[in-house]
Amino acid sequence: MCGRQVSRSRQGKGATIDRGVGSSSMPLWDFQGSTMPTSQYVRLTPDERSKEGSIWNHQPCFLKDWEMHVHFRVHGTGKKNLHGDGIALWYTRDRLVPGPVFGSKDNFHGLAVFLDTYPNDETTERVFPYISVMVNNGSLSYDHSKDGRGTELAGCTADFRNRGHDTFLAVRYSRGRLTVMTDLEDKNEWKNCIDVTGVRLPTGYYFGASAGTGDLSDNHDLISMKLFQLVVEHSPDEDSIDWTKIEPSVSFLKSPKDNVDDPTGNFRGGPLTGWRVFLLLLCALLGIVVCAVVGAVVFQKRQERNKRFY
Repeated sequence: MCGRQVSRSRQGKGATIDRGVGSSSMPLWDFQGSTMPTSQYVRLTPDERSKEGSIWNHQPCFLKDWEMHVHFRVHGTGKKNLHGDGIALWYTRDRLVPGPVFGSKDNFHGLAVFLDTYPNDETTERVFPYISVMVNNGSLSYDHSKDGRGTELAGCTADFRNRGHDTFLAVRYSRGRLTVMTDLEDKNEWKNCIDVTGVRLPTGYYFGASAGTGDLSDNHDLISMKLFQLVVEHSPDEDSIDWTKIEPSVSFLKSPKDNVDDPTGNFRGGPLTGWRVFLLLLCALLGIVVCAVVGAVVFQKRQERNKRFY
């Protein structure tokens, strides 16, 4: 993709992967669906209904620690909530497989970052557009009706649509820590969005991006995607691991296989929200009451025993 090189503070050695994207030959990329490359950007979907498009890099990534910078633009004629659906950024085992998740396959293996512009769940209190991340080992399905809440690791509101200036997103993965940052205010500085630890991602997966529209639509444009290697020291034990055999997972959520959606839309073992907090507070209150009653009984018996000695 053609686009201006933006100065950002970063550690490590840069290795661009946007070479050839947007050119006629596109030697490092494959694209499918409604994707249309131009000399200035790659349009994943036009502002038309029922379109899906994606673009995927040819080469698997064998970096253990990396940072991806994405220069993108989401814009269209729709007002308020009359636009959709959004962009997904991928680091996955399989590539070029169309599907229902922003134009790509469900039950994927790897990492997805969703830039969601439309709230499908009318009961949600989230403010859209909304950015979220998901790690999957193939056992989880993305629930569009709930905007992916049941499988989301973390997320944040991000006003990236119809901006009159450049918009950027950075995804960093290093030593089990996944960070997502944005630059949406034209200030040339990153703003924290997501920070999750305990993430395990293998090497040898592919980077890609996809977008989809339904009854509502938007232009979803990629201007550049640049990958940087982070120079990080690993222990001998870490270096001895075959990183291509690692199963995508998140330690604080156990394994994705164990994290089936519950009726609240949260992972079992995930964030404590809603009725879980209520139950915890109720159990704590009952525990206090029981302790008080037991303490009173013990105290009364001690008093009666002491009286017998006088």
